[in-house]
Amino acid sequence: MIIKEKYTKSANLNNLSGCIIFFANSKFEIKNIKSLLNSSQNNLIKKNLKNNNKKKEIFSFDISHSQKIIVYSIKNNKSSFEKNGAKLLEFFKNQNLTKIHIFGDTIENSNIIKCLHELIHGMKLKSYSFDKYLSKKNSENININVISKMKIDLKLIKNLNAIEKGVNFTKDLVSEPGNVLHPDEYAKRLVQLRKIGLKVKVYNTNELKKMKCNALLGVGQGSSRGSYIVTMEWKGNKKQKKPLAFVGKGVCFDTGGISLKPARFMEDMTYDMAGSAVVVGLMKSLALRKAKVNAVGVVGLVENMVSGNAQRPGDIVKSFSGKTIEVLNTDAEGRLVLADAITFTEKKFNPNFIIDLATLTGAIVVALGSEYAGLFSNNDNLSKQLFNAGEKVDEKVWRLPLHENYDKLMNSKNADMQNINYVGGAGSTTAAQFLQRFIINKTPWAHLDIAGMAFSKYAGSLNSSGATGYGVRLLDKFVEDNYE
Repeated sequence: MIIKEKYTKSANLNNLSGCIIFFANSKFEIKNIKSLLNSSQNNLIKKNLKNNNKKKEIFSFDISHSQKIIVYSIKNNKSSFEKNGAKLLEFFKNQNLTKIHIFGDTIENSNIIKCLHELIHGMKLKSYSFDKYLSKKNSENININVISKMKIDLKLIKNLNAIEKGVNFTKDLVSEPGNVLHPDEYAKRLVQLRKIGLKVKVYNTNELKKMKCNALLGVGQGSSRGSYIVTMEWKGNKKQKKPLAFVGKGVCFDTGGISLKPARFMEDMTYDMAGSAVVVGLMKSLALRKAKVNAVGVVGLVENMVSGNAQRPGDIVKSFSGKTIEVLNTDAEGRLVLADAITFTEKKFNPNFIIDLATLTGAIVVALGSEYAGLFSNNDNLSKQLFNAGEKVDEKVWRLPLHENYDKLMNSKNADMQNINYVGGAGSTTAAQFLQRFIINKTPWAHLDIAGMAFSKYAGSLNSSGATGYGVRLLDKFVEDNYE
């Protein structure tokens, strides 16, 4: 489904056909309606509104064979217009409405045009579907005519379009099946981002061997595909000395390796690369909207497969940092990928901070469900900035503890550390505590465990079921509010 919008200054109700939308307050009073309609039209709408005995949020009625009126009651003046747009889109789909006229000046808000742009933005985010492999696709368009005296904000439209493209690119990557988006293909797709101004560098398996990224390579050694670290740089601020760094786990398919996962729901492990996809989507958004920051995205791309060459439980590997890891469970592989990617990022780019994202632990789903991502950090200010950004765009994070006492659960008798906590409990915290060991130079760091947020069997407020794109809007708002 494609949303097509246009903006007009004024319109006569009698000349419009299709669905006509007015906004009302909680009392179903419509602002400016007298200046928009003649007395007979106004009386007709008032008469029909009296029939809304149940005070439905979205109330509709026909006034002719070619005109349907919708009155949307905005009960809270500070409500999210992205969510309002998503609700309207669902209504359009359920009613098979494709020709829409929105009388925007009936919104009771001091910044009507911002509300209207965000309304359309919400519709576009909600309209996403992954139908690439369907023989019969939904090619229907919804045409929206936004009627307002207010001047459109071209810069805001451009920024929102950039975010939509970043979010949708993330969803596309997460939705691809494992036989299509393996590490080799993923790296090729990232190279294409050079077209929008990103500097992209691919480190292949041979280069990673020379760099001694053995923690990451150990995860991918059972696959016939290559393993990669890919860096994407955006330079939008010549005065900024240190870049902002975002690191993502890109396990394109996770069988669990020799510590094999159960067969049931293993097909969902195509989304174990969602952390990397968020980083990619964010970098695309920053480049498209020409963000006034320097930022780098780093993703570790591997496939965790079972074969005669696969990593064994009990193997010991030496990471890029020089620290050794005893691999007691090959299904705790994401932290091995991130270990090398984090230290590599810190050493090569000397960033302002590092934020990593990963579908890292099932334990975070037990703790927080699908409402919050788990946040772990060595820096209070960074944590506060992420929390505030999440509240603004409704991509929420919840901070969980790190403490040196958890380190003993990850200590190994045979190496510097082991990759799982055999004692049990605090699964997400001990995984984050493991990652923290690979921050060598005390760089401010935050880890987002998005295992409960990246993919959903059910539709959310701004997304259909499947890949959610969670994290792109959160980090874009975080960058915009604090670093531009």
